[in-house]
Formats: sequence, C-alpha cells, structure tokens
Amino acid sequence: MPKDVPPRWDRRMQQRLARGEAAALGELYDRFASLVHSLAHRVLGDESAADRITREVFGYIWENPDAYDPKQGSLRSWVARVTQVQAVARLRQAELGRGSREDLERKVAGANAAARADFIVTSMPAPLRAALELAYFKRRDYRQAAADLNISEDEARRRLRLGLQLLSTANTLPREDIAPPGYGGSR
Repeated sequence: MPKDVPPRWDRRMQQRLARGEAAALGELYDRFASLVHSLAHRVLGDESAADRITREVFGYIWENPDAYDPKQGSLRSWVARVTQVQAVARLRQAELGRGSREDLERKVAGANAAARADFIVTSMPAPLRAALELAYFKRRDYRQAAADLNISEDEARRRLRLGLQLLSTANTLPREDIAPPGYGGSR
C-alpha cells in the first residue's frame, strides 16, 4: 500500500462513498483501518475501545462522505482527524469524574500529542523516517546514521533536522473540538 495517496484518488473515493458504493468503504477500510485503530489505541490505551472507535469512524465516514473537503487536505489526514476527535471525546467521557479538570486536560493533551506524533512519523517520507528511527531507536548520531543509510553526513543532518521539525508540530495542535471546515469536527 503506497503511503502517498494522490489527491485524485481522494476525490474519487469521496464521490464513490457519496454514491453509496459499499466497495469504496471496503477499500477505504483496507487502506486506513490500521491507521485509525493505532491512533485510537494511542489515545485510549485500550484495544476494545480502539476497536469501537474504528467502527464508529468508518460508520461516520459512510454516513457523512460530504464532510470531507478535498480542498482542505488529504483523505488520510481527514480520517486521522475524525479518529482523533472521536477518541478524545471517548477519553473525556471515560475520564469524567476521575480527577480534576486540569488532570483530564493534561491527559487529553498528552494523548493528542502522542497520537499526532505517531501519525506524523507514519506519514513522513521513508528516508526521513529511516533516519529518525536510527537516531531514536538505535541511538545513532548523524555520522553513524549517514554511514548506515549510505548517504552524506550533510544529508543525514538534513533528514534528521526535517524529521524533528515535523515531529515538533505534534505539540502544537489546535483544540481537538475545533476542526477545519470539511474536516468533520465533533459530532
């Protein structure tokens, strides 16, 4: 499955969903179910809750295909955003009354940042992801990463810098209950 879904595919998929093509939903599910489930699991930390969110997200998409606006971004990003909104709403509901409002907001912010970081890493180009994985998981510096990847040290530094810049955006999310137009805010 290719990581980069062309915008043309996004528009066609939305049109097929709007026509009620069950095969389109199946294709969309095949392509994005693991993304939806992993983001929901990252936010909720519970396998069965992530399963429920996955069903809810694809149910929402099936019932509201026009909520997606291809002009606003990729279908993958929209699906991830719908998932995040649903999972955070479920987390808030589950945590209601278990602590202070501040504790809940800290937990939600942490879950949001973690889910966003996961999405960023899985969405970034393979060369950036490979450099970051070497640096993070194998504790390689840029020189060692360059040797492992058979690239120049300058290129390794560039990839690591860009990857880290992308990851740094994980903590700068808009409020989770406010989504851009066409990105399916809170239901």
